[in-house]
Amino acid sequence: MNQYYKKPLSWLLSESASENKDTLKRTLNGFQLLMLGLGVIIGAGLFSLTGPAAGNNAGPAVTLSFVVAGVGCAFAGLCYAEFASMIPVAGSAYTYAYTTMGERLAWIIGWDLVLEFSVGAATVAISWSNYLVAFLAGYKIYIPAQFSHSPFETITLANGVTTHGYFNLPAALIIILMSAVLMRGTKGSAIWNAVVVSLKVGVVLVFIALGWKYIQPANLTPYIPKNTGNFGEYGISGILRGAGVIFFVYLGFDIVSTAAQETKNPRRNMPIGILGSLAVCTVLFILFSHVLTGLAPYKEFKNSAAPVAIAIAHTPYKWLGQMIILAIIVGYTSVILVDLWGQSRVFYSMSKDGLLPKIFSDVHPRYRTPWKSNILFCVFVSLFAALVPIRVVGEMTSIGTLLAFVIVCAGVWIMRYAMPDAPRAFKTPWVPFVPIMGILTCAVMMAFLPWDTWLRLIVWMAIGMAIYEFYGKQHSKVRNQLKN
Repeated sequence: MNQYYKKPLSWLLSESASENKDTLKRTLNGFQLLMLGLGVIIGAGLFSLTGPAAGNNAGPAVTLSFVVAGVGCAFAGLCYAEFASMIPVAGSAYTYAYTTMGERLAWIIGWDLVLEFSVGAATVAISWSNYLVAFLAGYKIYIPAQFSHSPFETITLANGVTTHGYFNLPAALIIILMSAVLMRGTKGSAIWNAVVVSLKVGVVLVFIALGWKYIQPANLTPYIPKNTGNFGEYGISGILRGAGVIFFVYLGFDIVSTAAQETKNPRRNMPIGILGSLAVCTVLFILFSHVLTGLAPYKEFKNSAAPVAIAIAHTPYKWLGQMIILAIIVGYTSVILVDLWGQSRVFYSMSKDGLLPKIFSDVHPRYRTPWKSNILFCVFVSLFAALVPIRVVGEMTSIGTLLAFVIVCAGVWIMRYAMPDAPRAFKTPWVPFVPIMGILTCAVMMAFLPWDTWLRLIVWMAIGMAIYEFYGKQHSKVRNQLKN
């Protein structure tokens, strides 16, 4: 008996080769995958988390935090690329874990990915709403505060009256809109994403180019501020804490792997999308953070959700502020789109395996997308975005992503010894060095995250394990077939 109930690689390859009405439609090429990765990586975190990571943790050395996080992503990205070219089906790290480490661990990582994508989408939608309100206010268009905050938030109106929000209407609407785009098919959403990415990259390059000559060397000294005596506040521990905080910024290249079953020639194009988007973004992030901390003293960024506006105030280009806000709004839109995409594809794979109800893998007869799953997640995530304050989510997206990376790195290492002759269009170099370093780097960043983030992860996982024990195990197709 196979006590771990691993999904045979031959089953996955057969599923990948299938082209019928119950499978996802292959429409994406290497360039579209690259743009998909850039679409979700460049956006929410870059424009919001870079400042707090500098002000609260690393100082000007936040550039080193990006390097540390980028190195961890590079190790994990090489492992993701091997798996994606070897097992080109939907599901990302969930599917990889099912083949290498068995059903129980696959469920854990799948449930973790659902948390990562759903919380990420809701978080970005709430922030998107805040930036939209600020952008419209610049043109004397005002959305009542009660309709842009959750009922659990206390707000002070312009006349000094304190009240509670009703619900965050813009956040809910953007989730509904992006879900509708996804239900129409991945090709159209990929085209939209490519347009959005072009705009975002352009604005980032403009900020770097215009801000470079206004960098004040005094703002970059000392480059690594002395630790205050508190763990994670400057010094080396601050750089590592900063890396864990801004790891959310790198969320994206792993989502590319969820589109494997919708990709033409995935063995060639998946590594292009994963490694290409990671390489481009790492360079941009280092340059962006260097300019940001060079324009203003790092302590000005403490607890600021709009660090770019602070930096621009130190240049003659005040007009750039409104342009940056518009870029953030557009950027957040593509992040929400890709988060919802990745979330539905993970549930699609788990449902196909019988671990979740069939409704999550029902494919639309015309668009060949998991439309029922899109609708259910649209309702869930839009309600979450409308009713829950942004402070509740914390660093949950980062810790979920890091856990997924650890499991993928371990999976590649295991597969090299368990199935050395399996076909691999892309091979991770220097195994086991690269997987081991990926595991260690990501584990260190997880260890430097606050304890309450760990507590929320444990609670979420406990809920997931209860669902698996009472439903997943009884309906598992792999488990039932391997028993027979």
